[in-house]
Amino acid sequence: MNSQVDIPGVGIFIVPARLSYSLAARNPERWLPLATGEARCGRFQTAGTTTVVKISETITSPANPRVKQAARLRSAAERRETGLTLVDGIRELTRAAAAGVAIEAVFVAGDETGDVERTAARDACLEACRSRGAAIVALAPRAFEKVAFGDRDEGLVGVVRFQPRSLADVAFPVGRPLLVAEAVEKPGNLGAILRTADAAGLAGVIACDSGTDVANPAVIRASLGTVFSVPLAVAAADEVIAWCREHRRRVVAATPEGTHPWHEVPLAGATVIVVGSEAHGLSPAWHGAALAKTITLETVSLPMRGIADSLNVSATAAVLAYEAVRQEGTP
Repeated sequence: MNSQVDIPGVGIFIVPARLSYSLAARNPERWLPLATGEARCGRFQTAGTTTVVKISETITSPANPRVKQAARLRSAAERRETGLTLVDGIRELTRAAAAGVAIEAVFVAGDETGDVERTAARDACLEACRSRGAAIVALAPRAFEKVAFGDRDEGLVGVVRFQPRSLADVAFPVGRPLLVAEAVEKPGNLGAILRTADAAGLAGVIACDSGTDVANPAVIRASLGTVFSVPLAVAAADEVIAWCREHRRRVVAATPEGTHPWHEVPLAGATVIVVGSEAHGLSPAWHGAALAKTITLETVSLPMRGIADSLNVSATAAVLAYEAVRQEGTP
């Protein structure tokens, strides 16, 4: 059965039901007449309805300047200079779009000619990105490999405008626990901490003296895109301490020598929960501020009953976050 598609400003076109998305992309003259500078279109068909997605261009060479420019965003220096980063994955891109992040372009994995295999999840993600003004670019396999990030290949990589914000630029919800991750170096750990903050409904996360760029594509992937929705700030330890004092936040820090078991200290409410580097623990700035009575600091520890002398920082953050949830009595 043929479909009629009304494209504003162009007219009504008859599309054969057997015409695939890839065929439409390969032979745009059978689908939509091209004008100078006009994007060509492919067909998306879901539950008997037909919509239009624009394919801005098809790239087959990994040496294409646009591909090389995107690949450079693996570098932290390039991300800082441009304010852009890579987002790899359907779920992550969908959450970026839902959070209102500016999406510059989405690269779609295709075959050697740039033809694209469709799935319902990919269709929905591309439509969400297109509706936010993103250019949709089909890439042949070797070109896509150059921009893909990580092992989980879902065939979509976005270029988005995303940079860390300062404490002054983030309005954290009042009366909720807040996680501070100090000197966390591994992107996977920081991403997992963001997932924990999202899942436990915390006020947000402060990356303090972080050895990891929060716009690192690996952080975005490990957070499953929650980096875009969880209130997140980046600051030095002295800035965070001053912020805690100004906002009258109690500070509870996890240390191997903590004076209380983790469950015996109030964590709910306006509490700042601090987890430090696995290698170096909490920085001296926190203890110094407590001695100077700049902040109220309590330390807690988790039992280590095996041969390991420390717990993964993201696991520690999860234990404390959910202890706060337990203390609140919320389901």
